[in-house]
Amino acid sequence: MQKYFYTETNIKVPAVTTKQMIEIDRIAIEETGPNLYQMMENAGRNLALTIMNKISEVSDPIIVILAGTGGNGGGGICAARHLVNRNYNVKLTITDRSKLKEVPKKQLEIFENAGGKVIDNLDGILADIIVDTIIGYSLSNAPRGRSLQFIKWANSQKAQKISLDVPSGVNSTTGEVYGEYFHTESTLTLALPKTGLTEIKCGQLLLGDIGIPKIVYDEIGINYILPFKRKFIIPLCYKNK
Repeated sequence: MQKYFYTETNIKVPAVTTKQMIEIDRIAIEETGPNLYQMMENAGRNLALTIMNKISEVSDPIIVILAGTGGNGGGGICAARHLVNRNYNVKLTITDRSKLKEVPKKQLEIFENAGGKVIDNLDGILADIIVDTIIGYSLSNAPRGRSLQFIKWANSQKAQKISLDVPSGVNSTTGEVYGEYFHTESTLTLALPKTGLTEIKCGQLLLGDIGIPKIVYDEIGINYILPFKRKFIIPLCYKNK
């Protein structure tokens, strides 16, 4: 049975499983575009815009971005660069920079060329907002290692929190958690919302356009009218009004 979320004007937005989202990404990358570099750039810019909106009333905010090694982390690294370019105080840390995949690794190169620096230790770090780009929809088991350390650290802080796509530690298809998960207040999900997103675990829900054309959704049998109009980021409701 198809699950839907809703825009503020009650437009239905279909939700997808992890398997469906992987196929959407594959078709876009291999057949129609945009490619992975473009989608990651779009995701990162949307995340940076969302962060700036959330801390707009804070004077000289400290922004901590927790990044993994895959696509979700790459979006966080990209957002960090956009924020550095706007003179924000950004503290980026990565679970294991030696294991970054090709496109996130390129994002890190650009971030450092922009003057950004990666920190290795979160001890004593204060934050006004903590950004979760650790795991995303690629979760396959309980977070462990540095991913788990990042999540535990974030959950112990009183800062605002936002997750990219799916809170780390939450199964994007079922909403289940297998251990510790990132306790967020808002989630910027990408392309389409995921079936496992719930108000309790994901908080305020936003949808970000990463440039995937309608033909991709048509190819996997999803009837979807893109709801963005003149915006790149829109709020979603968990139930129709």
